[in-house]
Amino acid sequence: MKKIAIAAAAAAIGLTAMATGASAAIVCNREGDCWHVKGRYNYRPEFGITVHPNNWRWGVGERWRWREHEGRGYWRNGIWIRF
Repeated sequence: MKKIAIAAAAAAIGLTAMATGASAAIVCNREGDCWHVKGRYNYRPEFGITVHPNNWRWGVGERWRWREHEGRGYWRNGIWIRF
């Protein structure tokens, strides 16, 4: 019984870690570039970044473009700025 309880607790902890680690968002800048991020970063206000939930979609007539990139950073003037 003790082994079963320990295994169940370990499985619950693993599922919780997976659920919290899988957060994603869509981030857009003032220039119309949007990209996906795998975690929540603290962007400084001067970066001009807006963070949206992962299911966000732009509206009809809005002008946005996808510019995916790996790693931590943001797009500014068409250049990926790492941080």
